Amino acid sequence: MLGENEILDFKQQITSESKIAKTMVSFANHKGGTLLVGVDDDKRILGVDPEEEKFMLEKAAGFFCKPEIKLTINVIHHKKVNFLEVLVPEGKDKPYYAKDESGKWWVHIRVKDQSLLASKVVVDVLKRQHSDDNSAVPFTSKEKALLEYLSENDRITLKEYCKMLNISARRATRIMVNLVIIGAIRLHSTEKTDYYTLS
Repeated sequence: MLGENEILDFKQQITSESKIAKTMVSFANHKGGTLLVGVDDDKRILGVDPEEEKFMLEKAAGFFCKPEIKLTINVIHHKKVNFLEVLVPEGKDKPYYAKDESGKWWVHIRVKDQSLLASKVVVDVLKRQHSDDNSAVPFTSKEKALLEYLSENDRITLKEYCKMLNISARRATRIMVNLVIIGAIRLHSTEKTDYYTLS
């Protein structure tokens, strides 16, 4: 069995609808993925009560994910115990949001084996990639300056770009989103801060 990665996550059991919703939307906002419930982080199959876990999973997918996520849940019997294979499809209506404990809705994305909170740029890219608005991208001195900087340097953050050109975060975000959409630059999400490189 493979370890956890961008399309595979292990859960010993479902303890919170909001926590599992975060993993579900991160898969839906990515390429889809598989949750193995009843398996710990060391890949040991401990087993679960399938009905109890199914109830929690379906509640999370229906009430803690927006739009709702349609799961495929398979019960797998292994050495006298049951565990669940939960298939989360790639979403057709990105971005997907998960509701946290305080009732707020957030977009999460999958990066390697983690579900990370998406930055505003990532959310805007997800919205634009799945909308019919593919209007032409303006190409001004601001875009040119960014591409020239990246041709000489490995990477740049949104903050560095704002400082370099003395522009607002809102304007910089719009430029970054446009350039990611047309494939001129690549967005890299990390736990600390997103950064951009040439495609």
